[in-house]
Amino acid sequence: MCEVLPLASPARVLVFEGADPIPNQQLDGQGEPWEIVRVRTIQEGLSRLQKEHFDGIYATTRDPKVWQRTWSLLQTDAILEVLDQGIAALHPDFSILWANSTFERWCGGQAKSRRFDEALGVHADLTLRTALLGRSVTTRLQRSDNQTLELRVMPLKDAAGKLLELIVMCRDISVEASRQQKLDRLQQAGRELAALSADQLADMDMSERVTVLKHNIRKLTHDLLHYDVIEIRLLDPETRKLVPLLAEGMTPQAACRELYARVDANGVTGYVAATGRSYVCTDTTNDPHYIEGAAGARCSLTIALTWGDRVIGTFNVESPQIGAFGEEDLQFAEIFCRELSSALHTLELLETEQRTATTKSIDAVSRQVALPVDEILTAATSILDRWIGHEPEMADKIKKVIVNARQIKQCILKVGEDLAPAAKPLAFQSAESPVRLKGKRVLVVDNDDRVRRSAHDILGRMGCVVETARDGNEAQTLAKVSQYDAVLADIRLPDLTGHEVYRALRQAQPDARVILMTGFGYDPTHSLVKARQEGLRFVLYKPFRVEQLLSALESPEGAQAAAV
Repeated sequence: MCEVLPLASPARVLVFEGADPIPNQQLDGQGEPWEIVRVRTIQEGLSRLQKEHFDGIYATTRDPKVWQRTWSLLQTDAILEVLDQGIAALHPDFSILWANSTFERWCGGQAKSRRFDEALGVHADLTLRTALLGRSVTTRLQRSDNQTLELRVMPLKDAAGKLLELIVMCRDISVEASRQQKLDRLQQAGRELAALSADQLADMDMSERVTVLKHNIRKLTHDLLHYDVIEIRLLDPETRKLVPLLAEGMTPQAACRELYARVDANGVTGYVAATGRSYVCTDTTNDPHYIEGAAGARCSLTIALTWGDRVIGTFNVESPQIGAFGEEDLQFAEIFCRELSSALHTLELLETEQRTATTKSIDAVSRQVALPVDEILTAATSILDRWIGHEPEMADKIKKVIVNARQIKQCILKVGEDLAPAAKPLAFQSAESPVRLKGKRVLVVDNDDRVRRSAHDILGRMGCVVETARDGNEAQTLAKVSQYDAVLADIRLPDLTGHEVYRALRQAQPDARVILMTGFGYDPTHSLVKARQEGLRFVLYKPFRVEQLLSALESPEGAQAAAV
């Protein structure tokens, strides 16, 4: 049996003979001038089909495997024509032997016989030469029209290992490449948000650094994310208030609106801050959470700024177009917000480091100056006590010495407050414990230098104005000419018992709170018992903790503070 294909004249026919030659009479073209091309293997036939034109194919049914394989190859060839991938077969000299329609569309027309680089508009010579060595190669190339192609080049060999052709499969990855480039730019730009050189850090205060950060945020959101309306708020962890950091394109009312991290009645921003979840409002007219931000906004995208497991703020953008923000916008915005959160954290660390370093420096100066100034103050007060009523002019001069001595310490503290940045410039960190003793004047009487120095250190940080005396006589002299809110006195002074110093101080400072201190309850003269009989309410037992000292200084008069 045989298959005869009716063909127009003249015709060129490819004949698959298989293992047995086909007699010429079976290929009778009924007198028509057919051109017969015989092949014995499928591989040879496929090669001829790729390189030459044929009007028909003939195969004997006595060898069905030949026919089935040939038909399968023809079907495959048809599939290759409609694939969205570009496919081409190249001669070892890199000229194109065959290409599917997708490849030819990228080439702008007929690709056959053209050199690969010239036809496709890429520089792939190195990649093709690597494939000639017998290895498959995958690379990424960009055309002059910015189309990015991923090329996979595979060598095709015969049974003996001889290279016959190169098969090139091309995939258009322009969208993927553009997306990856955008991701890379976002991450790189994010790392540069708060990046400052050592010289810049030395020359800039915190407000200037925040200004630089705002400028960088604006530039990145415009250039990379292409957002024109943005709002950034930072969360105060104590009040849960969302404090505006940056607003552009928002109405004045929206920019100044008070918002809190609450699920209800605080807009999408408050909802995101409360839940920590990103939120896409596709249509502002139908969203119960949305409160107007930008005039005419119909869509918004809000991201929670987080550090670790804490929400530290929100990032919000808006658009006049319904459904303007999709999954890709959400992903890019979340990546940007991770970098933004990191920049804010870095900025806060720098601010904290600067504040801590300044505070340490001021504390160190204060510790070194405190006791010498107290000695000047005590000596001047003692002299003043002698001259008052005898030599007014000398007394006035001594009073000026006392005033200036006190101002030395206050000036040091004032310099520290001016140099140290504000505690929460970005509403980013939780506030420190409230200063409850700021401005209170406290006299500490103790013969131990370490105790007096610690009093300056601890109470000074709480905002107290601290002065110290080494014995009862110095304490009495200071108490006569100065006013104090509280006096802390040890019961074991070199010149007076605890009871005596308590009585003297109460007499000199009737409105001050007098607190006695003792070590491990040691009281050989029973000073505490005697003083309690005269109204003592507050006793500190050394060593005491800071909170016990605070309690003694702040407890109501009817209470008794005892540190054990």
